[in-house]
Amino acid sequence: MCHRGARFLRRGAEPIVKVMFAVYAARIDRDQPLTGLESGERPAPESRPGWSTVTVKAASLNHHDLWSLRGVGLAEDKLPMILGCDAAGIDEDGNEVVLHSVIGQTGHGVGPREPRSILTERYQGTFAEQVSVPTWNILPKPKELSFEEAACLPTAWLTAYRMLFTNAGVRPGDSVLVQGAGGGVATAAIVLGKAAGLRVFATSRDEAKRKRALELGAVEAVEPGARLPQRVDAVIETVGAATWSHSVKSLRPGGTLVISGATSGDRPSHAELTRIFFLELKVVGSTMGTKDELEDLLSFCAATGVRPVIDEVLPLDRAREGFERMASGELFGKIVLTNP
Repeated sequence: MCHRGARFLRRGAEPIVKVMFAVYAARIDRDQPLTGLESGERPAPESRPGWSTVTVKAASLNHHDLWSLRGVGLAEDKLPMILGCDAAGIDEDGNEVVLHSVIGQTGHGVGPREPRSILTERYQGTFAEQVSVPTWNILPKPKELSFEEAACLPTAWLTAYRMLFTNAGVRPGDSVLVQGAGGGVATAAIVLGKAAGLRVFATSRDEAKRKRALELGAVEAVEPGARLPQRVDAVIETVGAATWSHSVKSLRPGGTLVISGATSGDRPSHAELTRIFFLELKVVGSTMGTKDELEDLLSFCAATGVRPVIDEVLPLDRAREGFERMASGELFGKIVLTNP
């Protein structure tokens, strides 16, 4: 299917409506989320003060999109909701741009006491031919990055960047354990950690993913729960219950565990509280990142040659294939959707 930008339709006696192709959540199904995924024509963005319309060239999938289809962070009264948090494209002045997807309640930046959301919670997302965001949320795309590469950065890679360099506070020469190699955040943490001079260890249940982690720069990749050759300065945790005990036990005294997700559940059988207080460990929650951190990440990638790991690139009208692949867990890196 070929899409050529927004179109105008007249429905009966109603005024002309500007429409575009999009991939959206039509229904919430907590057990079978993909049953609520649909694609087709949706209203194109309308102009409003302080906001800009971006023509989407590439957008990447995140597990957040699956959680949205389950109703996590997305209320029924917001349906239908165009999915997608991340995008790179062309702004109204013809500039190549990247979007920061964290939006404040006012829609004009995020103040220190202002409730925040991300695209697809209150505002329509990026899996469409066009998306509207606050002009404040638009950053220049470095010329060194393709649209597909840039579209991978604003959620998973920004999350990993903040976890490593802001919340874990690691420095070159420090050691880090990354749980669950293959996921978007975990893969980003391995690549970024290697580029920053960290000694990176990784885990995965899958032998092929462990091998890939080594190729990306991990010094050792082991099965979940396996003993490491040394205790580490920090752990990057996105798996949750299944790896929590191993994460805590892998830290040196005074080390830091940074958690940004719990794909295996949020109720570990062993919380390891005694070890946490006795060894004075730090547990830090982390979510997304700031616009300034995204700007730093873009510059870091442009300057060092670091590039996001892309599992597959699909046209937007084949988005369901990407969702199915992500839901199966049979991927390594990011899935990117593109517009012609």
